Amino acid sequence: MSGTESFDRRTGIDERAETRAELLPEEEAVSSADPKAQAREVLRDSERRAAAEGVADEHRKPEETT
Repeated sequence: MSGTESFDRRTGIDERAETRAELLPEEEAVSSADPKAQAREVLRDSERRAAAEGVADEHRKPEETT
């Protein structure tokens, strides 16, 4: 297993990319060749930034936030 695969499994990137791959209106305006791959990269970047800033490793499901 590569480092990226391990990171993705640990942070739930694939599951979260499913919903993030649904383009927002402003993203639809410019389109995307591969929304799911784009979503994974956005989420990976976000996770790396959060880790660098020392943000707690907490992942909640949408229904747990309200």
